Amino acid sequence: MTTPQPVSLSAERPFWNPYLAGVALGALLLGTYLVMGFGLGSSSGPTRLAYGALHLLAPAWTEANGYIGAYFTEGGSVLMDWMVFEVVGVLLGGVLGAYTAGRMRRGAVSKGPNISRGKRIALAIVGGVIMGFAARLGRGCTSGQALTGGAVLALGSWIFMLSVFAGGYLTAPLVRRQWR
Repeated sequence: MTTPQPVSLSAERPFWNPYLAGVALGALLLGTYLVMGFGLGSSSGPTRLAYGALHLLAPAWTEANGYIGAYFTEGGSVLMDWMVFEVVGVLLGGVLGAYTAGRMRRGAVSKGPNISRGKRIALAIVGGVIMGFAARLGRGCTSGQALTGGAVLALGSWIFMLSVFAGGYLTAPLVRRQWR
């Protein structure tokens, strides 16, 4: 018979219950409609940050650009949009979720045994850049398309989400071996 080992406070615990998290997310979406008048989304926050940085480097060009110039109004700031603050909240929520699940170890990177730490980080960055670019092309990110568009029964949003799930299902066998 083995002696049970004490569990440290930093031991991993299960993630949040997905059903409770889904109900909370739905309530948050309803709240944003009631308070702000529109739903959730996150791709416009980083877009505004990028345009703000570009404006610091080339203010005349950004203001003269037909597309980017629309983000700069007389006396306003490109950063004064609630989506910028929503993205900060998402980041803080991710940190809170990782902390409460005991997954905040210094230097830890979630990865499978068949992939190096550096390659995992590089793939995450490349994937994030591709997703950000695709979100701009698709006129919205997954949260904006799926949550907000799905909630108002937009046909394009439902097609988008079915495509995301189909693409994930078809791609999973290709990357599964990296996690085993």
